Amino acid sequence: MKKIKYGLSVLGLAVGMATGGVSMSVTAAKPTLSEEDFKKAELHYFQRCAGCHGVTRKGATGKNLEPENMLKKGQKRLEKIISLGTEGGMNNFDDLLSKKEIANLATFIQMEPPVPPEMTLSQMREHTKEYVAPKDYPTKPKHNRNWQNFFVVIERDAGKAAIVDGDTKEIIAHINTGYAVHVIKGTEHHKKDHVDDVGRFWYTIGRDGKVNKIDLWQTPDKMLVAETKMAYDARDIAVSGDGKYVIAGGYWPSHFVIMDAVTLNPLKVVSTRGYNTKGDYVNEARVAAIYTTPNESTFMVAVKELGQMWQVDYTDIDNLRIDHIDSSEFLHDGFFDPSGRYFQIAANASNKMVVVDTKTRKLESMIDVDSLPHPGPGANWIDEECGPVGGTTHLGTGLVSVWGNDPIGHPDKAWKLCYEVETDGPGAFIRTHETSQYVWADQLKHPEPEIQQSVQVFDKKTHEIVKTIRVTEEPGKAALHMEFNDDGSEVWVSVWNRKDAKNPSGEIVVYDAKTLKEKHRIKGLTTPTGKFNVYNRIHHKT
Repeated sequence: MKKIKYGLSVLGLAVGMATGGVSMSVTAAKPTLSEEDFKKAELHYFQRCAGCHGVTRKGATGKNLEPENMLKKGQKRLEKIISLGTEGGMNNFDDLLSKKEIANLATFIQMEPPVPPEMTLSQMREHTKEYVAPKDYPTKPKHNRNWQNFFVVIERDAGKAAIVDGDTKEIIAHINTGYAVHVIKGTEHHKKDHVDDVGRFWYTIGRDGKVNKIDLWQTPDKMLVAETKMAYDARDIAVSGDGKYVIAGGYWPSHFVIMDAVTLNPLKVVSTRGYNTKGDYVNEARVAAIYTTPNESTFMVAVKELGQMWQVDYTDIDNLRIDHIDSSEFLHDGFFDPSGRYFQIAANASNKMVVVDTKTRKLESMIDVDSLPHPGPGANWIDEECGPVGGTTHLGTGLVSVWGNDPIGHPDKAWKLCYEVETDGPGAFIRTHETSQYVWADQLKHPEPEIQQSVQVFDKKTHEIVKTIRVTEEPGKAALHMEFNDDGSEVWVSVWNRKDAKNPSGEIVVYDAKTLKEKHRIKGLTTPTGKFNVYNRIHHKT
């Protein structure tokens, strides 16, 4: 990576870390970097490391990287770990960073972490922009496309979101968003609340804390209608069932923000700092997953380091009711069961799947699984023995864990492991569809290219892997994140151009969901990662 597109402005805006006093020459024995190298290493850490290890390096999914621990390992050992990765789920970076950049990063994590700034509500409002006035929103789509079969695609390193027509496979638009969009969510059908034009508006959240509002009814040049900024580093977003509010959670500062869904004007900020399940105060208590409960007028907010789910009632944001539900560290990503009542979320550092009953607002169960569960958007299906089940991949081992999730119809199987499927390598995403006999799992976290570039498909009846699909064989590319089209006849898999991340050399490969044969390649995408089918998402299909 010879040059980073977003340069120092991303870091200055995203983590605002003070480098004015970075001579770092306290004693000859301590690691030092020039100011220029420090700034570059600081940016690489923010982009590649902070998500797992924390801005202040105290660790979560990844290990604690504070100087006390890093100095014991030493420069050479750290360079090797960064270069080659680990069996515990850390990626190799020797194909992304130069030897000098790796060496500087190894030195950087042996130095004291810079302290990032806070962000006020007034600062957020200064970033709120309107590109299309709500009064000018069209009353019907300004195109003749089947917009409910659109795919909204994250182009991570380009700072864009692509809109792809699921029928024609045509890329309709590349929309400027912000650095490393992590999640895009739209309005969804809700049991209690109602919103007009469900699925029309989509909201992005990036690792720079920028929020964008996208209108799928517009012409491509008008699809970006508003934006704001709610943090320096963030991961997830959701829209209330009535379509009035958008909520986004910060990694730094540690808070969540409720915004007006029409204008994106920030309305309320709530700190998530507090005491974890062990009674220790946590300053960097980051917000990971955020979801709208399908059956209740509430948001589910996962406070990662606290090991708590916060169920936030949005019916009166001036007097928020928040139920704090203790579980286990470190909460990361999750999904609902088919009934919409139970939220299933990975506490990945505890090797557990946590289940919250959103009706009673209490902890329902905790399921022991293998190393570092990571379900991504998750998967639910019917098993002949266990009935309705959910499943997860793992960042730390090549395994899919499957558990029963129907306490009413199958109480003896509920919240217990039903079976496991061994895969060739650890992965980050699992997906299926109600019309499909198969479950798909990627192997993104394995360092060997052949495995990292392949996805595996297993049969719901036999629990056996029926096919390993090599999605790409190009050096520096990986296969990840599956998504079905609206009727479940196709599966779309991303090819992530990890090495050539500045150019549109990534693609999406489309497979026939029954024959598992390749049908089409959609080219011209830059680091495509998550992609979200409008119909499936608004109908809660996992």
